[in-house]
Amino acid sequence: MRNILALGEIRAGALRNISFEMLSAAQEIAEGGKITAVLIGCDDQTLAHELGRFGADQVYFVTGDQLSHYTTDGYLQVLHQLAQEEKPDILLFGHTAVGRDIAPRLASRLGRGLVSDVTDIQLEAGKITFTRPIYAGKAFQQVEMAEDRWLATIRPNNMTAKPLDSKTDPTIIDYKVETSQIRTIIKEIVKKTATGVDLSEAKVVVAGGRGVKSAAGFEPLQQLADLLGGAVGASRGACDADYCDYSLQIGQTGKVVTPDLYIACGISGAIQHLAGMSQAKVIVAINKDPDAPIFEVADYGIVGDLFEIVPLLTEELKTALLSDS
Repeated sequence: MRNILALGEIRAGALRNISFEMLSAAQEIAEGGKITAVLIGCDDQTLAHELGRFGADQVYFVTGDQLSHYTTDGYLQVLHQLAQEEKPDILLFGHTAVGRDIAPRLASRLGRGLVSDVTDIQLEAGKITFTRPIYAGKAFQQVEMAEDRWLATIRPNNMTAKPLDSKTDPTIIDYKVETSQIRTIIKEIVKKTATGVDLSEAKVVVAGGRGVKSAAGFEPLQQLADLLGGAVGASRGACDADYCDYSLQIGQTGKVVTPDLYIACGISGAIQHLAGMSQAKVIVAINKDPDAPIFEVADYGIVGDLFEIVPLLTEELKTALLSDS
């Protein structure tokens, strides 16, 4: 029996899918233990029902001054206090910007081990085994902890969110914390208007590298992504060259994506970029260089000029979609 605590994530007032994926993973390994979800800076208690459908037995709604937006020391104080009171055996986080920032700090403060970027969790004979990619996705490592006192970050879109057949609403707990010790004060938030599909959760990603050559070069990629209901991403090289915003960066120092389809346009395939996309189900590479490393991980490769191939591909797909409608 294991008691598990999972940090839910919210974007634009809605729960992110990683919240449900973590709870489903918790169902598989709890063995009758209590599953607790935590929402920080949120007082919308209607979200508790959604979390209960995926296995949460209780939901903490944590509110207080300086908690309406994420800060490292604010979240750390809340989670450390909750961990001391609830004493969970396992703490789960998304392998997201929030999870990657807070989980190592909390693990250090609690004196526990951390397994990061987990893509699979298996329970056999009472032992839990984690699978995580290493060497930029070229190999997988299986990790088994000596005892049930650890933290893990779960890669989004890699585990199936499984709602329960029947589940009563979870217990709701209003939780107030003393925030006077929080040192970070947010003075202003400048939001960039987001359009289209969230890159981190997109099922289709069309990404461009230095081969796109300019900001205007991303326009045909955007058209293809829109047609497929996907999102546009980029390599660090394209971001460094100021072709696009760093919010689109995929790779070791950017976002990790696991779409059903990843189309790499003008991306050479540096190991740092592969670390962020090599777990995509299907990878299509378009590059003029037949020796580009990206072809080593691609399921399908097209050697040629992306500015000729991408528009042709877009037109063919438009024709196919119209004929099906």
